[in-house]
Amino acid sequence: MHTRFLIGLVVVAVPVAYFSWVGLSGGGSPLGKKVDYNADVKPILNKHCMGCHGGVKKAGDVSFLFEHEMLEPGKSGKIPVVRGDADASEMIRRILTDDPDEKMPKNGTPLTDDEVDILKQWIDDGAEWETHWAYKKIEKPDVPSLNSFSNLFGLLDKGDKAWAKNEIDHFVAKKLKQEGLKTSPEADRATLLRRVSLDITGLPPTEKEVMDFVNDKSPDAYEKRVDKLLKSPAYGEKWTSMWMDLARYADTKGYESDGGRTMWRYRDYVVKSFNEDKPFDRFTIEQLAGDLLPEKKDAFPKEENVIATGFHRNTMTNNEGGTDDEEFRTAALIDRVNTTWEVWQGTTFACIQCHSHPYDPIPHEDYYKYAAFFNNSRDEDVWDEWPKLRFYKGEDSARFERVKSWVKQYNPQDLEAKTQFMKVVEPKINAHNFEKGDQSTVLVISYYGVKDKGNARIPQVNLTGADNVLMNIGTKAENAVLTLHLDKLDGPVLTTIKVPTRDTVIIAPITKTSGKHDIFLSLHSPKAPEEWVRITWAAFQPALPGSSAPGYQQVVADYATVLTRPTESMPVLWEGKGDFARKTNVFVRGNWMVKGPEVKPDVPKLLAPLPKDASRDRLGLAKWIVSRDNALTGRVVVNRFWEQLFGRGIVETVEDFGSQGAEPSHPELLDWLAVSFMDDYKWSVKKLLKTIVMSATYRQDSRSDNQRKEKDPYNMWLSRGPRVRLSAEQVRDQALACSGLISDKMYGPSVMPPQPDKVWQSPYSGESWVVSEGEDKYRRGVYTYWKRTAPYPSMTTFDAPSREFCQSRRIITNTPLQALVTLNDPVYLEAAEKLASKMKTRGKTPEQQLKEGYRLLTFKAIEPKSLNVLLKVYQDALQEYRQKPSEMDSILIYGKEKSPELAALTVSANVLLNLDNVVTKE
Repeated sequence: MHTRFLIGLVVVAVPVAYFSWVGLSGGGSPLGKKVDYNADVKPILNKHCMGCHGGVKKAGDVSFLFEHEMLEPGKSGKIPVVRGDADASEMIRRILTDDPDEKMPKNGTPLTDDEVDILKQWIDDGAEWETHWAYKKIEKPDVPSLNSFSNLFGLLDKGDKAWAKNEIDHFVAKKLKQEGLKTSPEADRATLLRRVSLDITGLPPTEKEVMDFVNDKSPDAYEKRVDKLLKSPAYGEKWTSMWMDLARYADTKGYESDGGRTMWRYRDYVVKSFNEDKPFDRFTIEQLAGDLLPEKKDAFPKEENVIATGFHRNTMTNNEGGTDDEEFRTAALIDRVNTTWEVWQGTTFACIQCHSHPYDPIPHEDYYKYAAFFNNSRDEDVWDEWPKLRFYKGEDSARFERVKSWVKQYNPQDLEAKTQFMKVVEPKINAHNFEKGDQSTVLVISYYGVKDKGNARIPQVNLTGADNVLMNIGTKAENAVLTLHLDKLDGPVLTTIKVPTRDTVIIAPITKTSGKHDIFLSLHSPKAPEEWVRITWAAFQPALPGSSAPGYQQVVADYATVLTRPTESMPVLWEGKGDFARKTNVFVRGNWMVKGPEVKPDVPKLLAPLPKDASRDRLGLAKWIVSRDNALTGRVVVNRFWEQLFGRGIVETVEDFGSQGAEPSHPELLDWLAVSFMDDYKWSVKKLLKTIVMSATYRQDSRSDNQRKEKDPYNMWLSRGPRVRLSAEQVRDQALACSGLISDKMYGPSVMPPQPDKVWQSPYSGESWVVSEGEDKYRRGVYTYWKRTAPYPSMTTFDAPSREFCQSRRIITNTPLQALVTLNDPVYLEAAEKLASKMKTRGKTPEQQLKEGYRLLTFKAIEPKSLNVLLKVYQDALQEYRQKPSEMDSILIYGKEKSPELAALTVSANVLLNLDNVVTKE
C-alpha cells in the first residue's frame, strides 16, 4: 500500500511540475525563433547568391564566402551586410529594389517573402556568422533519455525503453517521436541472420547456421552469432570490396592502352587489416605514409607499411604515345588530393583546383598547400611505374642478403641507402628527364633513345659524394660506347660505358667531383649507327664500401645483378628528398602549365591547424587526418560504415559533408558514434559495426506500412529495418554460395571467372581474358581481375564503378539489364544448374523441389501465389525439353546428368536466383 501511494504521488507530481514548467517557458521572443545561420541563412545564400558572389565569381567585388568579405565595401563602395541594420545593408536594398538593373539575384529566381524576412532578421540580430556543422570539433552529445509519462519516467520497462538495446536506439526513438512515427518489431530470426551475415561477411548463412540460431533460446544468441561473423575471414573480404572503390583499385593502369599492373598485394593488405581489426587511424597512416613510418627492418621500412601505400599508386598511368609525362604525373597528384579529401574528409575538394570553393570557405591556394604534401612522391608517369617495391626470391634473395651483409660489415651508415635502392630503386633520374640533343628520341613513351653521334644533357646533377654511375641501359648494336662529360658536350670525361647488348644495370666509376653539374652524354656506335641505345634511368651513388676486401668484385656484381634481373614488384609511394624534392606552386585557374606563387605544405584554415611539431610531409598529414581535433574524419568514417549497413548514410551524401551536402538526419547520433569510435573503441571498426548491428534499430523488421510509406518513404528516420539491393559482388557471391560452388581460397593474384565472349578487347597488348581453372573460377568477387576500360560486365551492370576515380557510394539502380545478367551470364547459369541438382535431392515432386530451392535462398517458406508461378515455369520448360531433347544441351552445360526434369528445374532455379527478395537484403 505504501509503495502504491509513492507511485501515485510520482504520477501526480511529475505532470504538475511538467505543465507548470511549460507554462512558465512558453512566452517566446517577439521576433519568433532565433534565425540560425547554418540552417536558415546559408541555404538561401547558396541558392541565390553564391553563384555570382562566392568562390568562383566575385561580381562587383562582393562575396559571401568568408565572413570578412560580406562586411567589406563592394565595387560600389557600399557594404553588403551592416550588422544590426538590415535597412542600411546593400544586400537587402538590392533584393527589394524594383530597378531591373540593380535587383538581385540578377537574372535569377527572386527570393520569397519568407527568405527575405529571414535575411533581414538575421542582419538585425547582428548577422552572426557560424562555422558549418561538419567543420566544428566533435563533442560527445548526451544520450537522450527514454523516460516518459507512459513508462512512469523509467519506473516501468515498456515502450521505447523496453525496445532499446543500446544508445543508438535512444537517438532514433527520440527522432521517431518527433516525426510522429513508431519503431518496428524485430525481424524474424532467419531474416535477421541472413541480413547480418550479408552485412558483415557479404555471404548468406548456411542452413545449419540458420537452424542453430532459430533454436538457440539463450538471451545472447544473436550476440554470439555477430561475434562469430566478425571473426570470420570472410569479414575482411566483404569490407575490402567497399574499400576497393575508395582506393580505385584495379589490375590495370587505365587510360587508352590500359595495360596490366600488379597490385594484388595491396588488396591482400586491406583484407588482412580488416580481419585483424587494425585500428582505423593506423590503417589510414599506413596507406598515406607507410614509407615514412619509423618502424624499420634492416634499415628499410616494414614491407607491409610500404605495400599499404599502394592506396595512392592506384592512380592511373598514361602509356599512350605522345603524352606528356609531367601532365599525367600532375593528374595523378590531383587525384590523390581529391581522393584523400573524399575518403577521409567527405568534402568536394576537386573544384578548389581551379578557384576557391563555391560554397564553403576554402580559398584556392589551400588546394595547392595540401597538394604539396603529395608532390614529392617519386612516381613520374613512366611506363614501368617506378618506384616499385621489389620482392626477391631464390638466388636473387641470396644476392640481396649478401650485399646487405657486406655493407653492414664495412659501412653500416650506408646500409639504409643501399637497401632502399635495391628494394625500390630510388632515388634515380628517370630518362624522360634527359634533355634530348642530336639523334635522340623517346622510346616506349618514357625512355631515352639515342643513335650514333647522338647526345643529351642531364641537368643539374649533384655529384657530391658520388663514386659511380648506375645506369639501366641496353642496345642491339655491338661495340657501342657511351661517354659522360662534365658541364659541356666536349667537357672533361666523367666515365666511358661499353653499352651491353641486352637491357642491363651497369655500374661504372666516375671521376670524383662535387657540387651540381650538367652532365652531357654522347654515343659512338659506328658498327650499327641506326640502332637505338635505350636508357631507362641513371643514378649517381657512393661506391659499395670495403673495396680492398677479398670478394668485393663479386658483391658489386651481385648488386648489379639484383638490380638487373626482373622480379615480382608492385607500384608504391616513395618520398623524394633533398635534390629530388619538388617545389609546389598554385596553378592559375587550375592550369598546370601556368604557375602562380610557390606554396608550402599546410592544411585548410577551416579545420584544426597542424600541430607545430608535425612534420610537413605525408606522415604529418596522415596523423593530422586522424587526430582527435580533426572535425571531419570521425564523422565521415562512421557515416560510411552506417551507409553500408542501412543503404543510406546519416548524411546521405557520404561524399559531401559541406554546406551543399545533405543535412544529417540524426546529427547527435552521428557525433555520438564518431566520438565513441575514436575515443571509446580506439578506432576499432569491428566494435563500431557490432554496436550498430546489436541495436534494436538495425534489428527491426524491414516491412513497411501506409503510415511509414507516407511519412518515411526512404527510411530516413529509421522507422523500419534496412531493405537494400545486394552489391554486385554479393549478388554473384550469393549465387555461388547457395549453389555450393564458392571457393573460400583467400589472397593472391586476381582471377578471371567466366564472362561473356568478346567483352575484353586489348588492341595494344593483345591480352585476352583467360578463364581461371579449378577453384579460382569460383572465388569471391573481390578477387576478380579489374580492367578499367572493360570491368567485369556483371559487376558494372549491378552498379560497380570502373574505378578510374574514387567513388564513395554506388548509386543503386534497377534495370532490365540486371535480370538479363542473372538469367544469362555463364556464372549464374552454372550456379542455377548446381542449385537445381541440390533441389532435386530435397524433394520427390517438382512442388517440393521448388519450395526447397526458395528456402535455400531466402530461408523462408514460399507463398502459394509465387509457387504457382514457378510451377508453371517448370512445367512449360519440362514440356519444351521433352519435345526437343537436343535443347537440353543449351542449359545443362556443366554437369553430367542430362534429363528434361533437371533442365526444367535448372530454368526454375535460374528464375529463383533472379527474384527480388533473393537479390535484396531484407
